[in-house]
Amino acid sequence: MSVSPSAFTRGTALARLGAAIALGAITVAGFAPLNWWWLPPLTLAGLVLLWRDARPGRAALLGYCFGLGWFCAGISWVYVSMHDVGGMPAPIAGLATLLFAGYLALFPALAGWLQARFSGGFTSPYLRRLLLVPAAWAFSEWLRGWLFTGFPWVALGYAHTDGPFSGYAPLLGIVGLDYLNACAAALLALCVQLLRDKAPSRHAMLPLFTLVAVFALGGALRQVQWTQPEGKPFTVSLFQGNVPQELKFVEGRFEATLFNYRRMLASHPAELMVLPETALPRLLQQVPRDYLRDLALFANRNQANIIVGVPRAESGERYFNSAISLGLDPVQSYDKSHLVPFGEFIPFGFRWFVAMMNIPLGDFTRGAGRQAPMQLSGRQVALNICYEDLFGEEIIRQLPQANVLVNLSNIAWFGDSLAPHQHLQISRMRAIETGRVMLRATNTGATAVIDEKGHVVTQLPIFTDGVLEAKVQGRASATPYVRWGNWPPVSFCAAVLALCFWRARRVRPPA
Repeated sequence: MSVSPSAFTRGTALARLGAAIALGAITVAGFAPLNWWWLPPLTLAGLVLLWRDARPGRAALLGYCFGLGWFCAGISWVYVSMHDVGGMPAPIAGLATLLFAGYLALFPALAGWLQARFSGGFTSPYLRRLLLVPAAWAFSEWLRGWLFTGFPWVALGYAHTDGPFSGYAPLLGIVGLDYLNACAAALLALCVQLLRDKAPSRHAMLPLFTLVAVFALGGALRQVQWTQPEGKPFTVSLFQGNVPQELKFVEGRFEATLFNYRRMLASHPAELMVLPETALPRLLQQVPRDYLRDLALFANRNQANIIVGVPRAESGERYFNSAISLGLDPVQSYDKSHLVPFGEFIPFGFRWFVAMMNIPLGDFTRGAGRQAPMQLSGRQVALNICYEDLFGEEIIRQLPQANVLVNLSNIAWFGDSLAPHQHLQISRMRAIETGRVMLRATNTGATAVIDEKGHVVTQLPIFTDGVLEAKVQGRASATPYVRWGNWPPVSFCAAVLALCFWRARRVRPPA
């Protein structure tokens, strides 16, 4: 029985698409909790090999398949939030998760299309791998981080919190790490391609040397101290109430929550005490005044301040996901400015969709884009709430004035999934980028103290109630990333793509 050439071609094409999906799914092991930082360069190298000689449309399809596997595995917890916690019917939640992953997969598809369409911009395979492929990838990932309010979760740069590339984070931020991850992948792919084509071994020396040099420089940069200690170390207590999301707003539970946090505060005083996002699960105006007064008096007696997450109303029409301070210093507040689509605000035309989920307090008003750090006991504290720490350029708006970062989160929405581990990894990257200690107070985990190098100093077990006590040191001055944000790597990627576009119109792409 003979097989027609067209059938063989179709089978090969399907195998390549399946391989792209598998490579994307495997990539997720590079992130927390496994933290196999070396894996994303390898899996992306596999995609670059699949891209070889592919026309723009086919390269985009391969990139899309890679993204589909990557995001279906990496953000599977979206299904948990909609179905297990939100109560949405399973088929609709599953379809919504798949459609969301399908949308995110458009960005690696764009990277595939760009690197194929502009491949004529460089006649040298080495320069294409060193410049064009990583520029297309990093630029597409940057777009994913801000288009339609952005969703940069599981960007490949986050996998490198424990690897040599983390040394570049204080200079180039997560976009720069996305570039370097793609650069390493493309150079690896070039080495494999040269060996497979039986090219002289000396041809592989330049990409191999470049790869070793990039990793070595990153390792050396990890030793640099970009910031300096400021002021005296101070004590902190971070509170983890472990209130299940499905019980958080149940009638009668509110009083028990207030009692539990007051009990925990009384037994764990510190100079700075931090309760998680919406720790008090009612509007600030509905919390008993005596309770707030008692917390403030307790903090004053201990020469301390308390930060507590609590929603608040303004003029009866605007509602904010907020944090307030109580105690030694005047009351201050922070309003979350980067809200979660569908969870904290409803995009136009999707109210019917959100109505299928049980989301109390689900239509907030965005806080101001620029808010001053809280002034607490002579220290300046930069707050962010939950999802906001995905956006490094927004975190640095309060820097370099602030000398410590504080994140209040409630990840109970995502159950026992990858989300708490991935979110902790994101916070670690913000600490590295800014050279600041990050304090995380969360409802169900991961409550942790992270030092300025991104190391988890101490952490509470997930899904337990408890208090994390530590002594931390504020830090001063600015890393290059704090000064310049994402613009240097983004501008570089845009310039590379513009150059390739200009040259590709004049140079026939190589066969």
